[in-house]
Amino acid sequence: MGILLGLWFRPDVPLGLEPYLPIAVVASLDAVFGGLRAYLDGIFDDKVFVVSFVSNVVIAAAIVYLGDKLGVGGQLSTGVIVVLGIRIFSNVAAIRRHLFHA
Repeated sequence: MGILLGLWFRPDVPLGLEPYLPIAVVASLDAVFGGLRAYLDGIFDDKVFVVSFVSNVVIAAAIVYLGDKLGVGGQLSTGVIVVLGIRIFSNVAAIRRHLFHA
């Protein structure tokens, strides 16, 4: 729903927040796929999902912000993307195994 609203309204992202948008999207996707995996495993908890979603975005953005202040924002952004990417692919693999019983 949020993606459709974003495509429909096309909000402008302030210039200062642009470096954090890809990090926030990847952190959000990590929480979503983690929640889907938990749902399929029968251990989903909506409170845990909301906390995971918010904390993933906040922590990832804080790491990138700290990197920007230290002058190594690009390297820390890459590190966050790699770590969250690994988690996303791990969750997708578990979801695939669950759905296809492999």
